[in-house]
Amino acid sequence: MDETDELLYPSVEKLVMEIVAVNHAWKVACELFGQDSPISISSRDLKTSLQICLLRSYAPEQVYLIEDKEAEGEQLYSLCLRTPIGERLYAEHLPIRIAQEVFANQELERFKKIPR
Repeated sequence: MDETDELLYPSVEKLVMEIVAVNHAWKVACELFGQDSPISISSRDLKTSLQICLLRSYAPEQVYLIEDKEAEGEQLYSLCLRTPIGERLYAEHLPIRIAQEVFANQELERFKKIPR
């Protein structure tokens, strides 16, 4: 795969590592500058964009959505990895309301499929 292909079609490992890093940056930005600061909003939106790319590229074969029933507050999906990446089993959370805004119903149903 050449450099252009790597940029256009990042691996599942690369996407997960970026999601984790951006999620951490988002949390730090919220602590330092507040949830409504431009850097916090930008970090959150970048994380969501990377998660959308991960799901559209690799679901349901390598990643799938499952509702996190233990989450407090807003309803959330966990992006579950079928094969751990490093020690990670998840690619962070995605609010269900955002998933419903971004994805068509058919996509959401496909992303929630759990192969047997």
